[in-house]
Amino acid sequence: MASDPYFVDESHPWFSPEAGWPDEVPKNTTFEKRVLGDILRETAKKYPDKPAMWFQGAYMNYRDLDDYVDRVATALANLGLKKPDVVALLLPNSFQYVVCYYACQRLGLIVSGCNPTYKAGEILHQLKTVNAKAMIVLDILYADAVAPIRKDSPVQIYIKSNITDLLGLSPIKKLLGNMLGKIPKADVPDAKDFKDMLKTAPAVPKVNVDADDTATFIMTGGTTGVPKAAVLSHFNCVSNAYQCSLWLFKVKAGSGVIGILPLFHSFAMTCVMNISIMLGCWMILYPKPPEMEVLCKDITKLSPPEGTMFPGAEVLFKRLAEFPDVGKYDLAGKINLAVSGAGPLHRPVQEAYERITKGRLAEGYGLTESTPVVSAHPFWGNRKIGTIGLPFPGTEWRIVDISDPSVVINPGEMTKDDDGEVIPKSGELIVAGPQVMVGYLNQPGETASHIVAMDGKQWLLTGDIGFMDEQGRISINDRKKQLIKNKGWSVFPTEVETLMMGHEAVNECAVAGIPEAETAGETIKAWVVLHPEFEGKVTSEDLTKWAKENMTFYKVPKHIEIIGEIPKSAIGKVMRRTLQEADPLYIEHKKKRSEA
Repeated sequence: MASDPYFVDESHPWFSPEAGWPDEVPKNTTFEKRVLGDILRETAKKYPDKPAMWFQGAYMNYRDLDDYVDRVATALANLGLKKPDVVALLLPNSFQYVVCYYACQRLGLIVSGCNPTYKAGEILHQLKTVNAKAMIVLDILYADAVAPIRKDSPVQIYIKSNITDLLGLSPIKKLLGNMLGKIPKADVPDAKDFKDMLKTAPAVPKVNVDADDTATFIMTGGTTGVPKAAVLSHFNCVSNAYQCSLWLFKVKAGSGVIGILPLFHSFAMTCVMNISIMLGCWMILYPKPPEMEVLCKDITKLSPPEGTMFPGAEVLFKRLAEFPDVGKYDLAGKINLAVSGAGPLHRPVQEAYERITKGRLAEGYGLTESTPVVSAHPFWGNRKIGTIGLPFPGTEWRIVDISDPSVVINPGEMTKDDDGEVIPKSGELIVAGPQVMVGYLNQPGETASHIVAMDGKQWLLTGDIGFMDEQGRISINDRKKQLIKNKGWSVFPTEVETLMMGHEAVNECAVAGIPEAETAGETIKAWVVLHPEFEGKVTSEDLTKWAKENMTFYKVPKHIEIIGEIPKSAIGKVMRRTLQEADPLYIEHKKKRSEA
């Protein structure tokens, strides 16, 4: 056991009874060197007749999923693709996304999922970054997202798929749907047809796929800069799914998992797809976020006796809790577990959601670079609201000095703020475990600045600033790169956002720093969305006056702009950078710097 680099002994403070570590979850565990293709094979043999997925009213069981994966893997090999070629998937959540992802894993091919909402230039950046040799594209996305950049793309093989390819529609229904224009379709020139691949006799060539081989290139969010490709191995992906399964020790095979989060993102890849396949659960997939009425109807109709899990971002739980007609649906007991990630979970949203569903909503924490899950609140055990829970089995974390990761800040260590008040001492969160990425693709400098070797382990510098309590639980203040320096004071955007949302009229808020010429520092700007009943009745001046009365002077936003919508990423993360870079003052400052 001592030779296992991910062994965590019981001397750590989060194993204390006060921390609430569930007794049923092993404190220490080893991680086998396994590959994704084998996980699916084992589950298909164990639960061949259990559903693996539901999509657009159709089901697919594990026997058929395993068979389709073999057929597509065989067809990909017949096209000349071999380890370690890269296959880009420009597909929404669907049967074919899961089939193609796992078909690639059987051959040692590397998957890189593309955001279906991206513009052509963003798609091209990703294809060039990962050097994709093949692309499987939804036909209706091709004209806008791929055709304009095809001549500049490294892709040599194109495969087209229609949304109905695996839905099992009869020829008559397909014909009627096409005639009536109900089934969207489009042409992809010089492309192989995914339907033909499904007819290929399964004969997957023997390929030596090792656990340390790369399974996927996932683009980082790009919220603080140009997206990079995180290199995640089979060991990373299998280990993180296994860690999640240990945390979900009461979840049984046959449980449902709601798949609204996009599968191209690491959150859904692990918490929807890979967990489901490891545990024998089934995915309830949506190609885009559904209307709340549709979601409520589906939950009522589809939720199995074993229960349903709901991984999502806070915005999804907020929409469900605030849905005016939610009372018409009997949701109690249908969604027994939910986990919120991609940003902080605020207590009012958590309480409203749990009141309606009678289920448990826990906050989790992770990054693309950690495959992504690092920690979560226990689903069955004590939790402390405002923290990111406890580290997963095999995961170790520390709070360290921002400028020197070798200097550890002890649990419960205190300091004084600028006003002399005693507060917990903050630093950067760093984590080690089997889920920490291999590195950034072709960027050794970036890799070296984010991963450091200490104590025989690879530590990921998360860039998140927070503090640790006496039981080893961590509260996140904000991102290191988004810390605002306002006239000498350090201001965390998340704290200002939370304070602003204390005003009864404020529904959502995003905060960022705007360059200020007079001080050569930054000033605080808040973008605010009002509750509908306050629109036109509350002004920016009203909010500024309230902020001055309720917040320390250096945290009060100098600029407050009321807008209609806060921009969010595909998984619901607030895009502060988008607001910041569109701000006139920011643009003017950038222009002056370029002219200087």
